[in-house]
Amino acid sequence: MKIGFNLLLWTGHVTEENFPVLDKLKATGFDGVEIPIFDVSDPGHFTKVGQAIKNAGLDCCAVTICPTDEQSLISANPAHRQGGVDHLKRVVECAHNAGVENICGPYYQELCNFTGNGATEDEKNWAAEGHRQMADAARDAGVRLTIESLNRFECHFLNTIEQAAAYVKRVNHPNFFTMYDTFHANIEEKDPLGVIEPNLDVIKHVHISANDRGTPGKDHTPIKETIGIFKKNGYDNWMVIEAFGRALPDLAAATRVWRDLFESPEEVYTFGYQYIRDAWDAA
Repeated sequence: MKIGFNLLLWTGHVTEENFPVLDKLKATGFDGVEIPIFDVSDPGHFTKVGQAIKNAGLDCCAVTICPTDEQSLISANPAHRQGGVDHLKRVVECAHNAGVENICGPYYQELCNFTGNGATEDEKNWAAEGHRQMADAARDAGVRLTIESLNRFECHFLNTIEQAAAYVKRVNHPNFFTMYDTFHANIEEKDPLGVIEPNLDVIKHVHISANDRGTPGKDHTPIKETIGIFKKNGYDNWMVIEAFGRALPDLAAATRVWRDLFESPEEVYTFGYQYIRDAWDAA
């Protein structure tokens, strides 16, 4: 198991300005970081980012999205779906340059763009076609894909682990899996712990996130129990802390962060790391 930290707490695009935090995370005990890959205009930039991460002694995974409806894999417009495929292949190129092991995230639709209904068969088939192309490119680049289901206030395509697991089977690609997020599970799952074991065959990534997006372990989410289930069943992939603050106005607006949820970023990564480490060791 690797314990990681999502750099979205500080930035939506990692630059040299963010490199000092890498050493702080390494000193805390983290095995790696999860970098956002949102701006794909310069894939070469991610070579520098990856080298800085490697120099800090850390491993790397990534998170990405479909930024607009013109890159949505579930759009009824074929040109928009092709735009999504092109964008996601570019994400894979950036990830490869950075030495990323795994790309997670809700990369199927523009966030908070709703139709008023759940996912249709056409949307599922359109997205699956695009994801097979992305999965081919990722396989060739040595990068695994783990699609993320989000709560119903952020998307309509995938909301539960059961839906995500069924979608993975629809895509039917050996490099395409799903992930578990304690924040979204807390909202959407009738039994957040019970959905884990039946779907372990397709869960290859985990986000540890507090119910308020603050410091894991200082909330009511059953994080210790979640970690215990994964350890008991031989899970050996990433567990990444995902927390959001108000430092990035666009992200704060998108994640509905209106107030301070923690005393400091240092609290999130020091307390959060030790909480996960202790829960794993005690399980």
